Formats: sequence, structure tokens, C-alpha cells
Amino acid sequence: RWIKFEEKVEDSGVRWSAPHVPALPLHSLFQLRTCLQKGTMLLDLDALSFKEIIDKALSEQPEEAELRPELRGHLAALLLCQPRHQTTKSLLRLLAELALSPCQGRHSTQPWQLLHPECPATESLSLQLRNQFKKKVPPGTEAAHVAVGEVEFLEKPFTAFIRLRRGVALGSLAEVALPSRFLFILLCPQDKMKAYHEVGRAMATLLTDELFQRVAWQAEHREDIIAGMEAFLDELTVLPPGKWDPSARIPPQSLLPFPHRRTTMHPSDQQLHGNGDMSAAGNRAGLGHPHSWEELKRTGRLFGGLLQDIRRKAPWYGSDFSDALHPQCLSAVLYIYLATVTNATTFGGMLGDATANMQGVLENFLGTAFAGSIFCLFSGQPLTILSSTGPVLVFERLLFSFSQDHSLDYLEFRLWIGLWVAFFGVVLVATEASHLVRYFTRFTEEGFCALISLIFIYDSLKKMRSLADAFPINWQYRLDNVTSYRCTCNLSSPAPAPGRVGEGLGGPEVSGHDPSSPPALSLQHPATLAGLSRTQCLGRGGHLLGTSCQYVPDVTLISFLLFGVTFLSCTAFKRFRSSRYFPAAVRKLVSDFAIILTILASCAIDATLGLETPKLLVPSELKSTNPARSWIIFPFGANPWWVCLVSAVPAVLVMILIFMDQQITAVILNRREYKLQKGAGFHLDLLCVSLLMVVTSATGLPWYVSATVISLAHIESLRKESATSAPGEHPEFLGIREQRLTGLAVFVLMGVSVFMAPVLKHIPMPVLYGVFLHMGVAALNSIQLTDRVRLLLMPAKHQPDLPYLRHVPLCRVHLFTVIQLLCLALLWVIKSTMAAIIFPVMV
Repeated sequence: RWIKFEEKVEDSGVRWSAPHVPALPLHSLFQLRTCLQKGTMLLDLDALSFKEIIDKALSEQPEEAELRPELRGHLAALLLCQPRHQTTKSLLRLLAELALSPCQGRHSTQPWQLLHPECPATESLSLQLRNQFKKKVPPGTEAAHVAVGEVEFLEKPFTAFIRLRRGVALGSLAEVALPSRFLFILLCPQDKMKAYHEVGRAMATLLTDELFQRVAWQAEHREDIIAGMEAFLDELTVLPPGKWDPSARIPPQSLLPFPHRRTTMHPSDQQLHGNGDMSAAGNRAGLGHPHSWEELKRTGRLFGGLLQDIRRKAPWYGSDFSDALHPQCLSAVLYIYLATVTNATTFGGMLGDATANMQGVLENFLGTAFAGSIFCLFSGQPLTILSSTGPVLVFERLLFSFSQDHSLDYLEFRLWIGLWVAFFGVVLVATEASHLVRYFTRFTEEGFCALISLIFIYDSLKKMRSLADAFPINWQYRLDNVTSYRCTCNLSSPAPAPGRVGEGLGGPEVSGHDPSSPPALSLQHPATLAGLSRTQCLGRGGHLLGTSCQYVPDVTLISFLLFGVTFLSCTAFKRFRSSRYFPAAVRKLVSDFAIILTILASCAIDATLGLETPKLLVPSELKSTNPARSWIIFPFGANPWWVCLVSAVPAVLVMILIFMDQQITAVILNRREYKLQKGAGFHLDLLCVSLLMVVTSATGLPWYVSATVISLAHIESLRKESATSAPGEHPEFLGIREQRLTGLAVFVLMGVSVFMAPVLKHIPMPVLYGVFLHMGVAALNSIQLTDRVRLLLMPAKHQPDLPYLRHVPLCRVHLFTVIQLLCLALLWVIKSTMAAIIFPVMV
């Protein structure tokens, strides 16, 4: 049978083979052409039953191939026999049949064999209707029947090619209930079955070719069918004998050329495609939506680009909510919410340290919830996730230090900078400055995306490394000295030396004592109490004494195990969609909810072990981190009047930072590979970010801009693929589920996270760090730079057949990659210094 690829019944007669590309003998195609030239051909036949079709085919034979009347009757009776199909059976049904009849005979290995009826037609129809194989057939498919067999009473072959005027259900003739359009019958004398069987395979292969299908549908004469076959032969590729095994089955490729490319393009002139491999010009022309040139075209009018964005997005606004009614969106909400909570907690803590708690975790939660919700409701690309970023954090630290050194009020100074930034942003929107985005090349996109991805990877590993400092492992532990290890509370002795016992920022520090030696305290002090806990001892002003007070090896070990298991499980579950195990619906469900399943499993493991691993801590009260600040910042009163004018200078730097960060991320999210249908909104996005600066500055909340890695993770979690695919055909990527509801739900949950603190506190931080590592690695693997770095480490004979390697010399590919890596290293150095604020400009 054929849908898009060939399947054969195996020698056992009970199962179909794996789908494979049909390999045909060249001579069978020439024989098929002869059959089409000399045999019966009926085009646009009006018939409603298989019997009527057979009668017409036998009565309208060419004179040179006409059969005797008695042979026609025998042939008609033979063709009208009930066919028997090799149905696809479930494992349970196969086991049941094996138990009931252990000695079954082998079925025919021919793709079609006409048998005398062994069961009533009603039973065949019942089997046809119950056949689950129909789920694999694309909607709107029609059946074509190819019947090949040998007949002892024929002296010469009988051939008929028939096209019905309209699709007709021919009872149980097809394996599944489908309307039939084409029939090809080839009956031959004895001893020639093998050759004619190959002719039948050639006909079936032709009927599955998209270009020949068009010809067969539109043909008016026999010559049109022959011309279509000649066009098929023109594209034929011949494999020489002795260079390959004809019995080998060629697996289907994941990427196949579209039919229009086969007719309009010569192979050497095809555009590079796949993995985003395209020329620089094609890259600039294809930013996201197919009409991105129109989106970034200057109108020459004030706010002209903004008005075009609004007109483009307004018709889609209703569907931006209705398109989110899918279970996949629930998975995306939970995934991105946990990633955003972790990011807000991390950046909130660092902002608190940099600004003396003028902005902290609570302010970051509230600001993220407010700014993100407004952006998702009114932006041009609602799939973007807003967050605090590294360059903004560096600027906040510098601004706070400058304010302290010059006795200025930090929040009021920051308010004026935010107002100037909003003004400059509106000016850029009015003058359509976003049209400069089309000059961003793939070099720029990949450099920025690679840097942000590496930062995510580095920060997740750095956070895990800090756990080893907070919960140090006793590397000098000796099992033989187990009786020497103890820890007691001393309420009267002076505090031990700093090198022996103390508290760090994240937990206890490592003791300088060698635990393999006998303990120094052999006698218990009279004021030592053994019944007090560590917290109670320190609360009473006591000190911990002993050789085992500072070591919590189990926490560090299980934290790293949870970290590694989370990362590997996220990766494995995401790839489970293409696994060979379980039905397609199960694989898709596991892949869509990969991150949530991993987090739940890791939390269950942590709860089962009962160790005190570090947990996610979110604010549980709605009060400012620093009680000295208010929620409304007044523009005058604390600073001199000239501060409002001087603030324009740093505002220019912040505006450049936000413009580059926002627009580079927008370019990456609107890539052509994502097949976005609703278009981008570069001007509208920039306006939303600029206006949000006014509100966040006036309330003392952090500033927000697009978060590249989290936004990429959001898009990847909303990928759409074809629901049905023929055997051997890979699911087709249909695009992204474009809507506003997932982002809006994420930020609403951020706002109510304060009330969910009792639930969130059970999530271990190593699990979230593992999710961050997965996000960074996934974003890094999504760019072409990663593939070209791998090429540097591969010998030429082992390199994959990438399209750009066919057209660009390998030395130039390596040179381009090395230059990108050097620029990336320079960006990393800049990012690691106080000059990090200018790194988007350097990109």
C-alpha cells in the first residue's frame, strides 16, 4: 500500500513493513509506459459501482487488445471477487488471534491479490469501518486502486487505466472507507507475474507523486498521461547496480522539496533553507512574517509605522484570545510562569543588593505582573515576555552609587530618567526608527542570542556552585572516626575563631578543623546543652562546638542530583515527540507538558527524601522592601531643579540600551522559520515599552524589556504540528499558536504569587536552575552558530550535508564562525565589567 511512501506485507504475513521510499527497476517504468500507450484508458468515466466500471473497461478495449466474449465473462467474474486486506491490528488483538489459532497459514506477499470470497461482503465492510488506519490518512484523500495478478486463461496482458468523473465509494475494495478516483488493472499470463508486479508498483508510485497527480486529474487525452509520465522520468535518479543493495529500504527524509520548487527551480538555484540557512539578503527580507519588508517600510508620516501596526493587528485581536483555547497553552503558562518567577526572584534579590532595597523582590514581582499584563494586552507581538535584564541591573547599580556620592535622591533622579526615556521612545516611534531593524543581519541576531543563552547557562551553574559553599561537603570524612564527630551548643564559652565556626550569607561556612584527627573538645563544658536545636542555640546567644557543625553533605549532593535530573528529563521529554514508543497522542502530550512533568517529578523526589534543600522563596506580604520609600515618587522636592534637565544625558544611554535590547529580541522572535501569520509590531512594541517606563518610574518599580531566552522558550512551547501524518511522513511544522492569553495568564499569576507562597515554597531551587539550564541550552541549539561550531570539530568526511556547505567553501565557513566566536568573547568580557551597560550597542 502507498499513502506517501511504500509499505509491504512482511514475509510473516501479519504485519506491514516500515514506510520506505520505493525503489523501482527502470525497465518497469518503460513497461508501464507501454501499457498506458496500448491498454484501455477511460477518462472521466461516469460510474457508481465497481461492476459498472469493470463492464465499461471490458467493453471499450482497443481493437488490437480485444478479448473473446467468453474470456470477458471469466475476467469480469474474477475482478468482482471479494478482496482480502491485510489490516493493521493492535498488539492485544494479535495475541488473542495467536492464542486461538497458533497454526495460521502465511498470506500472500503481493500488495494486491484477488481471491475468491471467503467471507461475506458485509463482514469486509465492517472490518473496513473499524480500521484505525484511517486516522493516518490526511483529510480529503481519495483512493487509487492498483490490481495486478496472473490469470491462467489469458494469452496476452489485459491493461486498463480508469479515472472516474467523481469520487465513488466502491464498498470494501479499499482498505479504509474512502472515495475512489483512479483504478489501474493489469492481468497477465502465467510465468510473468514478477515483472508485471513491478509494473504495478511503478503505477502506484506514480499516483503518489504530487506532480503526476495534477497531470492525471487534468488530463483530457491519453497523450497527456504519457506526457506526465515523461516528466516523471525526467526527474528520475538512477542508482548503478552493484553500488547498493536493491533489497535495502530507504527511510523517508524529514525534509522534502515542495512540488512547486521541483517545477520552478533548478537544484543549483534553490535558496538555502533549513536551520535558518539563508543568505544575508534573504535573512533581512524574511524577518518573521513573509511581508516583513512591508512592516518595516517607512511611510514618511509621523507615527505612520505605528498606525500600520495597529491596522495590521486589530483584525486578529479577537482570535488572539480564542486561539489560546488549547491544552498546549496550559502547559506553556505553567512553564513560563515558573521560569518568570525564578527570574524575578533572582533579579529582585540583586536589585535589592544594588539599591539598598529601594527595589527588591516584591517590587520586581509587582512590576513584572503590571508591565507584562499591559504589554500582552496592547503590544504588537504578545508572545514576548518582559523581564529585568542584566544591562538594566548594571545601570541601576551605577545610578544608585552616583546618587549616593552626590547626595541625590535615587528614586526621584530615576523618575526623571524614566520620563526622558519615555519621551525619546515616543520620538523614535513617531520617526519610524524601527525601520533600522531590517539592517540587523543573522550575525547580529546569533551573537546576541548566543550571549544571552550563555549567560543563562553560566548563571544556573554559578547558582549551583554557590550551594556547595552554603552547604559544604566534608571531604575529609573518615568512616573510622565516626565516633569523633559531634556538635553541641555552648552558652557560656567565648565565640570560636572565625575560621572554625560561622555563618555565611547563604548558610554555614566550612570549618578549618581536620575532622580526621581526634576532636579538640574531649570534655563537655558544663554550660553545654545537647537538647537545643541550632536555631535555638544561636537565638540564646550560644555557639556551636564540635567537628560536625558545619557540614550538610546530603543537601549539596541531592541538589546537584535534582539539578542534573531536571535538565536531562526536560531534554528527554521534549524530544519524546519524535520517539518510537507509545501512540502519537501520548508522545505529543508528554512533549507539551515536559517541563511541568519534570518539575512535579523532581518535587516528589525531594519531598520523599525529606532533605532541607533550598526552596523557592517569594514575598508573602504586600509591603515595600525598604520601609523608608513610598509607592508614589514625586518629581520635585528632594533634588535640585536642574536634575530634571541633567537626567536627559543618562536617559539617552538607557534609550539606546532599551531600543537595541527590545528590537534585537523582536527580530529573533519574528524569524521566518517560525511561520508567524499575524505579523509583527515593532513600532507598537517599542511604544508600549516606552510608556510603561513612565508608570514604573513613577511607582519606583524596576524597568522592563524583552527577555530573549524566556521569550524563545515561550514560542517553542507553542509550536503547532500537523495532527495527522501518513506512515513515514514526519509531522509538518505549521507555525506558532499566536495568542495573547498565555502571556497574560503568566503575568496575572505573577501578581498573585504573593498569595501562593505556601505552595511555591515546596519547589526546590536546584529544580528551577535545571529548567534555566535547559532553556539556555535549547536557545543556544536554535541558532546556526552552534552547528558551525560543531563543524570546527568534525573531519570533513563526517560533516552533515548542510545546504550552505554545498555553496560556500569550508574555509570561509570556518572563518565566519571564528570571527563570530571572537566577537562573542569580546561581548562576554564587556558583559563581565562595569561597561556591561553598553553591550547591546556593541552587538
